[in-house]
Amino acid sequence: MNTLSLALRNLLRNRRRSLTTLLSMTIGLVAILIFGGYRSNIFYGTETGLVQGGGHLQIQHQDYFREGGGDPSAYGIADYQKMIDTLQHDPVLMPLLTVVTPSLQLGGLAGNFSAGISRSVVAAGLDVPRYNQMLDWNDYGIISYAKPLALLGTGMDSVVVGEGVARKLALCDALKVSNCKTSHGSQPATQGRAIPGDIAALSAMEALDTPKEVGTRIELLASTAHGAPNVASLNVVQAKNMGVKAIDDMYMAMHLSQAQKLIYGSNPPQVTAIMVQLKHTQQIPLARARLNALLQTTFKDQPLEVLDFVQLNPMYPQTMQFMNSMFGFIAILLGVIVLFTIGNTMSTAVVERTVEIGTLRAIGLNRAGLRRLFVCEGLLLGVFGSVLGVLVAWIIATVINHSGLSWTPPGYSYSYRILIFLGQDPSLMVGCVLGLIVVTLVSAWLPANRASKMVIVDALRHV
Repeated sequence: MNTLSLALRNLLRNRRRSLTTLLSMTIGLVAILIFGGYRSNIFYGTETGLVQGGGHLQIQHQDYFREGGGDPSAYGIADYQKMIDTLQHDPVLMPLLTVVTPSLQLGGLAGNFSAGISRSVVAAGLDVPRYNQMLDWNDYGIISYAKPLALLGTGMDSVVVGEGVARKLALCDALKVSNCKTSHGSQPATQGRAIPGDIAALSAMEALDTPKEVGTRIELLASTAHGAPNVASLNVVQAKNMGVKAIDDMYMAMHLSQAQKLIYGSNPPQVTAIMVQLKHTQQIPLARARLNALLQTTFKDQPLEVLDFVQLNPMYPQTMQFMNSMFGFIAILLGVIVLFTIGNTMSTAVVERTVEIGTLRAIGLNRAGLRRLFVCEGLLLGVFGSVLGVLVAWIIATVINHSGLSWTPPGYSYSYRILIFLGQDPSLMVGCVLGLIVVTLVSAWLPANRASKMVIVDALRHV
C-alpha cells in the first residue's frame, strides 16, 4: 500500500505528463473497443441470420452439399419423419433442441406465361409453421430482420418469391413491389397471351380448371425423380426482399407437400435436409456427436452426414477471418503506440528523478523495491486508462446505437443498422482491458529495470 500511495503521488507531481499519457491510452482503448464491438455485431448478426434460416446443423445425404444441388431426387432422405421423431424424443438431444424441421430444395423454371416471361429459380419446400418458429431464434438479443413467411394458413399452391423474381416475372403491380419498370401501367408487349398448350397440358391444376388469382398466378416447371418434366400452377402471395440480390433474383419458398409432389409425384416423398436448431450455438459439439452416433446405428441404412452452419455457409468463416485480421492489425498498431507512449513517459520520469533514485537507494531501498515503485506507477496508469476508456467507449457506443446510422454491405439490397456490441461481448471488454494493462506493465518495466541498476554515487551527483 505504501508503494501504491507513493506511486500515485509521483503521478500527481507531473499532472500534465500523466494526463497526456492517460488520454493516449484512453483513445487507444476506445478505438479498439468500438471496432471490436462493431466486429461482434457483424459476427452475431450473421450467425443469427444463418441459424434462423438453416439451423445450427443439417442432416444431408453424403455429397449432396458438394454435388447434389441440381439433382435433389438422387440425394433424398427417405423415411425422414421417423428420423425427426427419433431426434425429438432422444434423451440427449431433447434438452438441446429448439426446432427440427425438413426441407426440400429444387431448381426449376418459373413462368408468367400470360406475360410471356420466364426465369430460373431455386425453390425451397418448407414445413411453414416450424420454419417460422426457427425465425424466432435470437440468442444474442440483436436486432433481427427475419420476418415470418406469409405462407401460414394458405393453400398448398401458394408461394413466396424474392422481389427480384417478382420483377423478372412482371408481378410488381400485383404484389406492390417498388422500383419496377413494369409499375405505373408500363406492361410488357406480350401481356395477355394464353398459357402455351404443352405447359397447360402438364399442369394438373390447369387441367382441373383451378380458379386463378388475377395477376399472381405463375407456373413452375421442374424435373421429377424419373427425369420427366412436371408443372405446378402456383399462386404468389408475397414478394420478399431477401437482402442479397443474387438470392433475391432466384428465391422461391413453397409448402413442403407441394415441392414433394413436383419431384416425387405419387412416390414416397423425401427431403434433401433435416434442419436442427439448438437453443445455444455452444451446444453444437454435443449435438453433433449424438447425431453422428444415431446415424451410425439407428439410421445406418442411409449414407448421411451432419454439417454445421459454418460448413454450409463458406462466406461466414471468411468474413470472420477478415474481420479478425483487421481487428488484430488495429489492436497491434494501437498497442505499439501505447507501448512507446508509456515507455517515453516512464523514461523521462527516470531521467528527471535520477537524484531521487540515488537518495532512495542510499537510505536502504533495494533494487526490487525501486523497480516495483515504477511498475506500480505504470499499473496505476493502466488501471485509470482502462476505466476511463471503458466509460468513454460505452458512451460512444450508446450514442451510435441510438443514432439510427445504417449502411448497405457489398452485394446486399437493403441497409443494416450500425451497432456496437460491448455489453453483449464481455470477453472483448475483458480482453482489451487486460491487454492494455499488460502493455502498460511491459512498457513501465523496462525504464524501471534501468533505474534499479543505477550506481548510487553516480545518481546522487547527477545534475
